[in-house]
Amino acid sequence: MAISFELDSETEQRLKELAKRTGKTPDFHLQELIAHGIEDLEDLYLAKSTMQRVASGKEPIYSSAQVRKNLGLAD
Repeated sequence: MAISFELDSETEQRLKELAKRTGKTPDFHLQELIAHGIEDLEDLYLAKSTMQRVASGKEPIYSSAQVRKNLGLAD
């Protein structure tokens, strides 16, 4: 999929310098940023969703003592 957007001049210059120093293309670095950024966003939205379920009482929560007991690690 082709995507087009404009970078501010400072970011564009930094990207060009990174490409020059690493010998990789600006496109390579943008693809890396997007791939890792999507992972971070997915984690963020999953965490927010879970926290909303916890706050509304729809997601069970356990104390560390309960977890140890359930795993057979209780003292």
